[in-house]
Amino acid sequence: MTVSQAVNTFEAADSVDTPNTITWADAESDLSAWLGNSMQTTAIQALYDLQKSTFASNDLALIGDWRKLQASDHFYYMCTKWFNDGDIHAYFSPYENPYDAFIAFMNVYRDIQFRLIQKGFEVQ
Repeated sequence: MTVSQAVNTFEAADSVDTPNTITWADAESDLSAWLGNSMQTTAIQALYDLQKSTFASNDLALIGDWRKLQASDHFYYMCTKWFNDGDIHAYFSPYENPYDAFIAFMNVYRDIQFRLIQKGFEVQ
């Protein structure tokens, strides 16, 4: 049964009010694992700033590369938390530290930005 089928088949037993995003990650169980520091917010904002130009390019390779940068792992690897949460981030990350993850992300971002400029698009 799909989710839609279940919704249409069964009556809700109750409702849950969740005004804030809830995640599985870290002690806070919020978005701070992905958007809790300035590297993460800079990276996501830079990525979103390229959306309009990237889609306007109609270049499937560029659009595909832009979409791959949206993977949550990139932002998770940039997390700078300490103690148990930090240990878990470090365990899963292929980078030596969160700063290397940010540099790698921004290098790919700059590559996409450069490719858009080569195609004549204005980028921020």
